[in-house]
This record gives sequence, C-alpha cells and structure tokens, in this order.
Amino acid sequence: MTSPSPARLVVLRHAKSAWPPDVPDHERPLAKRGRRDAPAAGRRLFADGCVPDLVLCSTSRRTRETWDLVAPELGGRPEVVFEPRVYGASAAELLDVLREVPEQRRTVLLIGHQPGVQDVVLSLAEAEEPGEAVEREGAVEGEGGVGGEALARVRAKFPTAGVAVLALSGAWADLAPGTATLTHFAVPRGEAPGK
Repeated sequence: MTSPSPARLVVLRHAKSAWPPDVPDHERPLAKRGRRDAPAAGRRLFADGCVPDLVLCSTSRRTRETWDLVAPELGGRPEVVFEPRVYGASAAELLDVLREVPEQRRTVLLIGHQPGVQDVVLSLAEAEEPGEAVEREGAVEGEGGVGGEALARVRAKFPTAGVAVLALSGAWADLAPGTATLTHFAVPRGEAPGK
C-alpha cells in the first residue's frame, strides 16, 4: 500500500478589487479586471490538478466574489467555509485557522488578503534554500517556476489573483514555519476585452 500524497495548501489572493467611494473595506467589490482574472485562476487550478476538497474564504465581498467566479471552473463543488478570521489576518492567525483543518482534507484552498497571504506562504516555505524544492518529491514545474524561483517571486510581490501551491510535510495540526514546500506560484490573467 502506498502512502497518500502530501496534503496541499493552495493560497489565492482575491482578484483585483474596486475602490468605490464611501464603501467600507469589507464590502469592496471586484473590479472589471478582477472579474476577468478570477475565472482564469479557477481554470489554472483545474489544469494543475489543484481542485480543493475544502475552501476557506474570507468573508469580505471581494473574496466571496472571487470564489463565486473560481468555483464554476473547478468541475466540482467542495465544502466552502466563509471564515471571518481570514479577513485581515496575519500569517500567524492564518496558521491558527489552517491548523484546524481536518486531517482527511488533502487539498485546501485559502482565499484571503495581503499581506497575510504572502506572509503565510513565505513563513511556511521559509526554511527552503534557493532551488531546494526542485529536488524534493512532488515539486511541480510550470510557468510559475519551482523552488527558489517561485519563492523569490512570492517575496517580491503577491499580486491579485496570485496562486501559490504548497506541499505540506506533515499534518495540518502541525503547520508551522518551514513545514511546507512551495511547489509553484502563478498569476493567472483573464483576457482583456478586444484581444
């Protein structure tokens, strides 16, 4: 009997949001570009075999709208939890939420905000040396790069609709800095009108 593949954490920053006047931050909607990019992120997840069995989504309007546009592209309907603790969360707070994930969950999609999404990815993968993930089992090559290249890109910027995929080295309950490998990072974009 073979052991199951490592659990994966997929971290998605919400798609580009609008800044309408007199609208509280929590209620900001997606911008037109965000409405194009969110489905592209869903298609990318599906193409890369990163279909989640659990989604942890911030309660903000822009993250919920991102999920609504990602979901139809995945070919399934995973369990979705709109988690208030994800809104405005730091890396440490996101780790607390993720440690509560039931162990049977193999691919979890976290949809959140900056700087928390970038910080949690860097924290989980921080023990890696440049290029180290390329050597590890399960590293996925793709346009987003692997290992040190992907980690450098995450350090530089985690744009809207950015997707980071991490392979966990242990149980969800044991998540801590340095306990995951960044297998790839991509920033899917939808096609602009007229192209």
